[in-house]
Amino acid sequence: MLAQQKQDITALFQAALAPILAGTEVAANVVLERPRDPSHGDVACNIAMQLAKQLKMNPRELATKVVDALLANPAGKGLVESADIAGPGFINLRVSAAAKQAVVKAVLAQGAAFGTAEAGKGKSVIIEFVSANPTGPLHVGHGRQAALGDALSSLFGSQGYAVTREFYYNDAGVQIQTLANSVQARLRGHKPGDAAWPESAYNGDYIADIAADFLLKKTVSASDGSPATASGDIEDIESIRHFAVTYLRNEQDIDLQAFGVKFDNYYLESSLYADGKVDAAVDMLNKSGKTYEEEGALWLRTEDYGDDKNRVMRKKDGTYTYFVPDVAYHIVKFQRGFTQAINVQGSDHHGTIARVRAGLQAVNVGIPQGYPDYVLHKMVTVMKGGEEVKISKRAGSYVTVRDLIEWSGGGDIGKGRDAVRFFLISRKADTEFVFDVDVALKTSDENPVYYVQYAHARICRMLEQWTGAEADLANVDLSPLTAPTEATLLATLAAYPETLARAQAELGPHQIAFYLRDLAANLHSFYFAERVLVDDEALKAARIALMVATRQVLRNGLALIGVSAPNKM
Repeated sequence: MLAQQKQDITALFQAALAPILAGTEVAANVVLERPRDPSHGDVACNIAMQLAKQLKMNPRELATKVVDALLANPAGKGLVESADIAGPGFINLRVSAAAKQAVVKAVLAQGAAFGTAEAGKGKSVIIEFVSANPTGPLHVGHGRQAALGDALSSLFGSQGYAVTREFYYNDAGVQIQTLANSVQARLRGHKPGDAAWPESAYNGDYIADIAADFLLKKTVSASDGSPATASGDIEDIESIRHFAVTYLRNEQDIDLQAFGVKFDNYYLESSLYADGKVDAAVDMLNKSGKTYEEEGALWLRTEDYGDDKNRVMRKKDGTYTYFVPDVAYHIVKFQRGFTQAINVQGSDHHGTIARVRAGLQAVNVGIPQGYPDYVLHKMVTVMKGGEEVKISKRAGSYVTVRDLIEWSGGGDIGKGRDAVRFFLISRKADTEFVFDVDVALKTSDENPVYYVQYAHARICRMLEQWTGAEADLANVDLSPLTAPTEATLLATLAAYPETLARAQAELGPHQIAFYLRDLAANLHSFYFAERVLVDDEALKAARIALMVATRQVLRNGLALIGVSAPNKM
């Protein structure tokens, strides 16, 4: 049902219950559900079973009174067709055909806005994703984060939230020093496998590329921040570090651009130290009384907040463990006004959740429990030619996002982006995913993104043969839409707004991919069962309107996950 129809039916129940509850202190919470068995009706409600004991009535007797009053209410005319009572007191309603058909006109009227809502109006949320260390190209795990995070951001936006997409750069610490040392080793003429090659160095070809550009004293720029110009001095480790980080940030920008992902803000870990945010966070934790010193290290009593053991904050050598800047960063997020924060990260970050949340509670500055939310994803396995692909020459030890886009598009970046985006959100984040490049290249129903896009293209091709004007469909008579495949399509279209709201609330963008596959399947079933351009003008007009509405919802859903809706395939 459409949201307004659901509200209207809820109001009918409340009106029916009003005289029954008058003079009592009993309150009714009307909840509408879909019957498990569609043959039982369109809407189910167990309100009679909920209230019977409090009202000292037989549930079926109460249900009968509710149904009689509901059906007698003129406000339900044209909406509720019939009602019956099942089992111990379930109330099942059947919605009228006209009410089901109304979704077509709603889609035609709202267009790209169909499915959106204002539940989050006035609320802001920051969604952090990808957040790759600038030590190499983006790998397929980062790609899954990008697909999930961007779709989740769009979902929140569709529900009225003010969304900030943020990329957090871990540009401080041991890994950055390792990057600088790796480039310096290349500058000195060493390569992987040489006796002088550092054991911990990065081995990909990109290290050699950075070294070559450094010697040429090139200038590189990332999406934000100042350009970096190489000094060309192989002993200038600070210049090497700065140039290499900026170089790789630019490379990651290029990867993200190919993937169609844009960020509103970039935040550097190094700025937390430079601005004194890390020291300020440690000071707050010390003042909270939740820290103690033992064996030369500073500890946080994370056990007080549900962690399995207390954690070291500052090691004996005076350096902080990695969760401390994370605590500082999330304090900053809260101070920036984001009362809800979501992090999309790999499942290897699971162990940090308890200690970061513990630190945020310990500082006692009003941050809510459970802040931030986490969406953790499992690994992606890439298959190509029937074999698992583990190594990219460019990266040295893993498959990059750019590899995957190029392979999956057969040289067409747009096609590859669509496939990678759709595939990487087509499973729940907490399930492992096997990405089969050969499937992504198929032009058949085995390829889910092709299957959905072809549904859109099929409608476009159908409408090309029609000589009418879409503007004339606004007042079309939809009553001829009575075929079973039409009823299924109508119900699926009506479920779109609810699907978006549920996917947003459950942080589950995969639900959009599931929905689009169902909608495409129902469109294809209709196409093979019925003709659109029939001689009966009334039936033809109604079916054209249904096709235009279905095309619109396919477009809306695909746009939400960053996938194109081609008119021809």
